[in-house]
Amino acid sequence: MDLKELEEWLRRHRVADVACLVPDMTGAARGKAMTPALFLNGLKTKSLRIPETVYAISVQGDIQFSPHVAMTERDLVLAPDLSTIHLAPWNNDPTATVICDSMTDQGRATDIAPRGVLRRVVELFAKEGWRPIVGPEIEFYMISKFNDVILEPRAPGGRSGLREFGQHVYSLDAIDEFDKLFEELYQFSEIMRIDLDTLIHEDGPCQFEVNIRHSDAIHVADQMFLFKRLARQVALRHDLFITFMAKPYANCSGSSIHLHQSVVNLKTGRNIFANEDGSDSDLFRWYIGGLQSYLPAAMPLLAPYTNSFNRFEAHMSAPTNTHWSRENRTVGLRVPASSAEARRVENRIPGADINPYLGVAASLVCGYLGMLEKIEPREEYLGEGYLDRERPLPKSLMDSVDNFTRSKGLREALGDSFVDT
Repeated sequence: MDLKELEEWLRRHRVADVACLVPDMTGAARGKAMTPALFLNGLKTKSLRIPETVYAISVQGDIQFSPHVAMTERDLVLAPDLSTIHLAPWNNDPTATVICDSMTDQGRATDIAPRGVLRRVVELFAKEGWRPIVGPEIEFYMISKFNDVILEPRAPGGRSGLREFGQHVYSLDAIDEFDKLFEELYQFSEIMRIDLDTLIHEDGPCQFEVNIRHSDAIHVADQMFLFKRLARQVALRHDLFITFMAKPYANCSGSSIHLHQSVVNLKTGRNIFANEDGSDSDLFRWYIGGLQSYLPAAMPLLAPYTNSFNRFEAHMSAPTNTHWSRENRTVGLRVPASSAEARRVENRIPGADINPYLGVAASLVCGYLGMLEKIEPREEYLGEGYLDRERPLPKSLMDSVDNFTRSKGLREALGDSFVDT
């Protein structure tokens, strides 16, 4: 979309405000709102700016200064990605929303910006003639509204007025309890060009899962980022909350984002994970080997909070290992049954609380390093993975940060300034 097309689009939709979204380090939406005239002028003059500290805000809202983010709080130039512009359907006045990258005044991309980190990983694949494809399954809980964070979460009452309890996995009747909410969720997703696929009820009380159709990594991460924001807004319209916390209930399953990943050849478009006869390729094996080798060091991007590690409990639908196996949901790396064209690996380790850009980047870069270094995976695990006492994943957030800090491979791929920040 060029400037002329943008001006026409803003007029056609009678846009009153434009919100520039910046995904921060936690995956929250930061940024600024302005009139369409100011937005257009800012684009023309490259005068849309925001302090670099937007990328150094903790989950509690504190700014974390460091050698890479100084207290002088210099400005960065916002670079809106006009391919992401859409209407925010929950606003009373027509509001356009656009995801922004950022750069220095010298035109250099911001090293610590999460969307830029993912772009850097995608470019590593491109240099080898590859294009990563991602398809996420996103789990979340609906909970009753509350005004005190000390209170325990509770499942809301649905159309029948009854609070859900116990397990209603795959129940269509349980989905129908909130049919108006889900109708609006899909309608709004269509307006925002979020390609939602299937919807199911999961294990926990009012726990659900939606799938986003597989596509290019950055495009899918954008949709995950927008979906989280959309889901919370729709929930408020129906007088309840939606949470992507990894483990909101101590005695119920946690919420994850399962990442299905494959890689295609840029020239031929063929899936490089399968040979012409349909068998697994060497690159497929090495990709799994890379995941097994590097995921334990990448855990701060896949389990970013103390609560994230509460999810990793045996028999609570969360993997505690990096085993791989075919059609086995008790291991960290599942290979679904598929045709050769759809050969992929599903990373079941990330929690629903990840920053979508960083979670996707972490998973992809681990597989990428495996292919480059030709890392052979361990033997396929046969049996119930929850029973295996081996746990290569770190057991706490502090352990995972130590591993991440010391990983030479991840540092080289993701950059020192990002890893340190």
